[in-house]
Amino acid sequence: MNTSVHTSPPQHAVVSPDQWLKERKALLAREKELLRLQDQIARERRALPWTRIDKPYTFDTPEGPRALADLFEGRGQLIVQHFMLGAGWEQGCPSCSFMADHTDGMTVHLAQRDIAFVAVSHAPLVEIARFRQRMGWKFRWVSSHGSDFNHDFHVSFTPEEEARGEVYYNYRMQPFEIDELPGISVFVKNGAGEVFHTYSAYRRGVEAMMGTYHLIDLTPRGRDEDALSYPMAWVRHHDRYEPAPVPAPAGACCQAHA
Repeated sequence: MNTSVHTSPPQHAVVSPDQWLKERKALLAREKELLRLQDQIARERRALPWTRIDKPYTFDTPEGPRALADLFEGRGQLIVQHFMLGAGWEQGCPSCSFMADHTDGMTVHLAQRDIAFVAVSHAPLVEIARFRQRMGWKFRWVSSHGSDFNHDFHVSFTPEEEARGEVYYNYRMQPFEIDELPGISVFVKNGAGEVFHTYSAYRRGVEAMMGTYHLIDLTPRGRDEDALSYPMAWVRHHDRYEPAPVPAPAGACCQAHA
């Protein structure tokens, strides 16, 4: 079923070019305020203290078992996408896949800034490889199956937590939803090979990877999700979308009723 909402643009005032320019400049001043605030928050994010990773996490990779420090691949910084793909799942989460669709074009640029990227999922590597091949992605993707990594970063939950009905996610206790949830974590490695956790984001914080949303937000209808059962209900795996509707030629409706 196609849950996309295709409606006419909302009714807006139509004004002269001079009036439009006046109002656009007023909005530009607000946009600049937002950019300055984003820059300030980025500085505060970089100033956060670090915590050393002492637990010896091991990941299953196509090259064999690897430690967290190995995932940096010689770089000093590492971004991890906590990708929702649990053991036995037929396919990965559509929203996490939406995030991942943006990744392959970014990794070459991240590497120029001393940043490695890896997706980590709780599913066994063979299940990751099968879905990765289907989606045609090239970015590095490893398995934390058998490791505490996902649990320690609060994106996978145990049957005991599920039975309790509450889990710790996004820095607070909240009702259990599903045994896997999304996130992004950032790590840094020093010259001595020590690894530190510097940042993690969950919920809407993962929109940092969703460049499509940033473009959608520029359009008159914006995200247009109010009528959906939940905000991202329209998102599909990129090989599961129905063809986009083809607009009728101008005047076709009138000709049909002539």
